[in-house]
Amino acid sequence: MTLPDQSQAALDWRDGSTPVSTRFDDPYFSLANGLAETRHVFLAGNGLPERLCPGFQIAELGFGTGLNLLATAIAAGDVPIRFTSFEAFPMSAPEIARALTAFPEALAVAAPFLEAWGQGRTRFSIGAIEVEVILGDARQTLPAWQGRADAWFLDGFSPAKNPELWGEDLMAEVARHTAPGGTFATYTAAGFVRRGLAAAGFAVERAPGHAGKRHMSRGVKP
Repeated sequence: MTLPDQSQAALDWRDGSTPVSTRFDDPYFSLANGLAETRHVFLAGNGLPERLCPGFQIAELGFGTGLNLLATAIAAGDVPIRFTSFEAFPMSAPEIARALTAFPEALAVAAPFLEAWGQGRTRFSIGAIEVEVILGDARQTLPAWQGRADAWFLDGFSPAKNPELWGEDLMAEVARHTAPGGTFATYTAAGFVRRGLAAAGFAVERAPGHAGKRHMSRGVKP
């Protein structure tokens, strides 16, 4: 996993363990317990783990620290599923390990991931989950992906700061790579994101957000 310097994550650290992207001026996870946010937004927002079954495919925009993957691994137990994530600016294994110290429960299951990541491998297994992280700009890499997701985690940086990962064309690709009856969930309720997902064919609704955040968004593809 050797990329040009400009493709590496550019970080500052808040309180020693919270990574903040200096490229997008946004933290990688909620300051109000990122693991709890993952469980509320991405797992519960997609009806997980109840929907999980052998061969279930999760896809994600924005891999970040891998926290969503680790929360999924804890929830999935021994159910064999697939997890594909798209990431343009990967963090290094030491940076991820530093960030995960804030979440001992996630760090406790992270060793196979951190070992693979440190070796430059973007395909690996964690528990019963087969993982692939596809590096590069999702606007180029997602159209070439051959898979279709049963659930999407839309977890890019704030739409106001990272609009490239929330544009209408990319949301159309998300829909194109979603199985019938597939779902998405995201922490944002930005109007242009909801409109883009609706235009792509999702039935979109707002739901209560995490930790006092008024709204998040979720939806299903008929």
